[in-house]
Amino acid sequence: MSEDQGVAAAAAGDDRIGAMAAGIESALGGVVQRVPAHPAELTYEVPAAALLEVARTLRDAPGLKFEMCMDVCGVDYLEFGQAEWKTEHATSSGFSRGVSRAAPLPGGHEPGRRFAVVHHLLSVTLNQRLRLKVYCPDDTQPMIDSVTGVWASADWFERETFDLFGILFKGHPDLRRLLTDYGFIGHPFRKDFPLSGNVEVRYDPEKGRVVYQPVSIDPRVGVPKVIRHDNRYDPALTNAKPNA
Repeated sequence: MSEDQGVAAAAAGDDRIGAMAAGIESALGGVVQRVPAHPAELTYEVPAAALLEVARTLRDAPGLKFEMCMDVCGVDYLEFGQAEWKTEHATSSGFSRGVSRAAPLPGGHEPGRRFAVVHHLLSVTLNQRLRLKVYCPDDTQPMIDSVTGVWASADWFERETFDLFGILFKGHPDLRRLLTDYGFIGHPFRKDFPLSGNVEVRYDPEKGRVVYQPVSIDPRVGVPKVIRHDNRYDPALTNAKPNA
């Protein structure tokens, strides 16, 4: 593809995204709020109370026709912008991707914005995609409405999100764990879930069955790397010119 063709394709993509955004905002008024995303993608934040109304409109409106929910996933913003990962021995002087040093919020998030659920939608008819983000109003017991009544394909996606993040979906027909074992304790994708887990599972040859017991291993937590001075590259000790 030539440079001119690439520019033309990018412009066409921008026009398509702009037209889709105009259609969504026309159909939903001020209910949804557009949030920053990749130039070729479109993302809207939806209030939890308006999720089902927005979902039905996106599915049924003639100019939208998002007939399929392709994925539902959770996000935990605990300590977002504060640390790359949680550890008692971490240092703030080395690599720390995703860290904001400008007065981070306590806990890394605003109240009612720790847990979010992200829906990825597809319009087969119009060949266009959309991302919806919904924050759970309650950080202690995160819960939003289930969209299985709008898109049946969300059934197992919501079960997976419940299993891994502990997010509840009100109105789900069968909200059970999907990936973890029956005796599993906690939700492994939460940021405060211990790396070693809460329960250890092993086969006991004497009892002839699987048993559950307290974790017997010590957690091994890495620490961020630290950039240290290396005198081999000191200009005074080499032939390198200053500021070369």
